[in-house]
Amino acid sequence: MTPPPAHTVVLHRWRDRHALYADYLDHDTHRVSYVTTRLGRASVPPGAAAVAEVAATDSPAEVRAAVAGLAARFGPVRRLLALNEGDLDTAAELRTELGLPGQTTAELERFRDKLTMVALVDRAGIPVPRYADADGRDAVREFAGTHGWPVVVKPRRGTASRGVSVLRGPADLDAPGAFDTEPAEPRIVQTFVADPVFHIDGLWTGSRLGPWRASRYVNNCRDFTDGTFLGSVEVDDAELRAPLAGFTAAVAGALGGDRPWVFHLEAFVGPGGDGPPRLTFLEAGARVGGGEIPFVWREVHGLDLMAAAARIQLGRAPALPDPPPTRPDATAGWLLLPVPVETPCRVVGVTRPPDGPGPGTGPYAHVLPRPGTVIPRTGGYEHVAARFRFRGTSSHEVEAAIKKTAGEFAVRCEPLPHRAPHRR
Repeated sequence: MTPPPAHTVVLHRWRDRHALYADYLDHDTHRVSYVTTRLGRASVPPGAAAVAEVAATDSPAEVRAAVAGLAARFGPVRRLLALNEGDLDTAAELRTELGLPGQTTAELERFRDKLTMVALVDRAGIPVPRYADADGRDAVREFAGTHGWPVVVKPRRGTASRGVSVLRGPADLDAPGAFDTEPAEPRIVQTFVADPVFHIDGLWTGSRLGPWRASRYVNNCRDFTDGTFLGSVEVDDAELRAPLAGFTAAVAGALGGDRPWVFHLEAFVGPGGDGPPRLTFLEAGARVGGGEIPFVWREVHGLDLMAAAARIQLGRAPALPDPPPTRPDATAGWLLLPVPVETPCRVVGVTRPPDGPGPGTGPYAHVLPRPGTVIPRTGGYEHVAARFRFRGTSSHEVEAAIKKTAGEFAVRCEPLPHRAPHRR
């Protein structure tokens, strides 16, 4: 008797097509079921065996119940796939409970607990900011007494820039957001580094760097939460890329060892005087970067980082093909416009140049909401006021286009009553 197809469950929350699941899993030869939200349901592939809707994919209780229901219908779950950073903890917890292969809670710890992460990188001899556990105001005060102000305090298991505070003196210890969350959550304190922040994305094969790209933020993630646009432009400077390659390989090996992983790491990059640039580790995630990163990798570079991440979770070799020949316009970038009012909100108008951006000066793709669109209360970098993707012949050209577009487009919104927390 032919055994039934293997059952794989996917935790999915994106409304857009960040991940092309039907390319990673044959939905005809496998039973592939999905646990998703109302927003994510629209991008579930049509070949899904079933879809279980939950209010939040990062709610272990809801997801556990949904997975149990799917297993009762389609047989025991053999693999659990989760590609969004916000779902990694839930997936690891369920794998541990169900005895499934793949990343467990213990294995994920080094990528989710920032104190554990920075300590591992530090022990590998890679420059990091000074750091300590911040279990309260007294610990931060003592740390600053040793290392000086300002300091950065952030949740040890935070995502994006949630809960990050820059404290410039003792008075800031009582500022809103520094230590007033309930229940209290573990935090880390670090010395403040003023150098620009870069993000580096790619694949560690378990022994060497696979494809990777380094990018510099235009503005920064923390300021985006305060209403400033966030951009990113890839680095085309060969003299900078060479030391970044060595730095990235060292970090990837320190955190991943001989296990392959797709990384999104951030680093401070400062001038080195007459020598190499000053590189300092900030943090890293074992997942594809957010924003428009998966899209520009596919559309500009011809590589699908999500496919590599999926193969790792499915127990396959994370092979990515060699990049296609470099095109003259193969420097990529992206731009996110912040929501101008508190979410949830309704879009009431979009301002853009009368004739649209001219050739070579504007985005090659964009996601602009139409008037009447409701922007949900979800956080993250998908549900923002507007998203743009760029390609150009140089970092300078792409950055100029990003800044030009940020100055030309505006989205007007009106806040809506906030009845209940709408989760991702």
